[in-house]
Amino acid sequence: MPVSPAVRTPAARKPRNSTRARRAHRFVGAALACIAVAVAGCASQPDNSASIVRTTTKIAGAGVVGTERDTTQACPLPAPADPADGPTRAVRHASGESRVPADPQRIVVLGTSALDATCAVGLWERVVGATTVPGPAPQPGYLGYGVLEVPGVGVATDPDPALIAQLDPDLIIGEVPAGRGNYAALSDIAPTVLVGTDKTWEEQFSAFAGAMGRATFGREALDDYRTEAADTGKSINAAFTEASLVRFTATGSEIMGSETFASQVLADTGAQRPAAQRDESEPLDESDPVAAEGDLIYVMFAGPEGQEHGESVMRSSEWKELGAATDGRTFVVDDALWHTTGLTSARAVLTDIQDSLNSYVME
Repeated sequence: MPVSPAVRTPAARKPRNSTRARRAHRFVGAALACIAVAVAGCASQPDNSASIVRTTTKIAGAGVVGTERDTTQACPLPAPADPADGPTRAVRHASGESRVPADPQRIVVLGTSALDATCAVGLWERVVGATTVPGPAPQPGYLGYGVLEVPGVGVATDPDPALIAQLDPDLIIGEVPAGRGNYAALSDIAPTVLVGTDKTWEEQFSAFAGAMGRATFGREALDDYRTEAADTGKSINAAFTEASLVRFTATGSEIMGSETFASQVLADTGAQRPAAQRDESEPLDESDPVAAEGDLIYVMFAGPEGQEHGESVMRSSEWKELGAATDGRTFVVDDALWHTTGLTSARAVLTDIQDSLNSYVME
């Protein structure tokens, strides 16, 4: 059973490692709840048992978010192409300038962000080849089952030009040259647009949308996303919650800073970050993980080895002393979704936030 949005009252910031502080935290949370319903009166608040999320899917005491994610509507119908004066258009990008088809029909994508963009503008069915990701599936699950059938052209760090050429694409899009997939080799096969990595995720999506002749739709889609994020935040009183972000790898762990994709999506809802997490990412001291504290903690695992290491930390006495762990407010989220970039992923992260930000996990 997935974690669901059962709480609709703001959560106050909780002091650490103190029974009295935890009681004070709950008192302040109740007071904020009364403020939220002042017109109707505090007596109209539902019983506190309604704010408990009961889940049978847990990892090291944390509830797992998105276990029954619906991906059938992840990619919309194809967006209309922008008007063009001819069959091709000039596109400037990080690796130069290319003349690309005004309405490409056979696209090769290099990297998840590019594949995400094809989904977001409804052109994923025109993708004839894509680089693959590590793990049991060649592509991230949040993009749906259809993308699993797209032929692979090597891994993102080393796309194979020979495999790409066999697919006869009319457009290649990606971030930067990698391995055998240098710009010269790729552009000999088909018009190539490499957007670079020095952009925000929204700027990167816009560049991909423009390369595919969907710049207008891309702008409108981003506007819709911003409205959806703001509305989501208001619906769950996100501004009252400080959300912590922690990512475990095989050898360590990291506090995810304000520059990361997941942090930016949280900010779009109005959710706050703990004071210790408002700068750039930094390693977490696992022997004293107080920097991971928040009203709730979102946890990501970088692959099976990251999960193994993360579980060992989350079962430690030091981690269990965190207020969010004590209160049952720790949630595991999909690393392939929260630790990537793209409009499709941003929308899915919004769903996860709505389903968990003001929730509790109990036995």
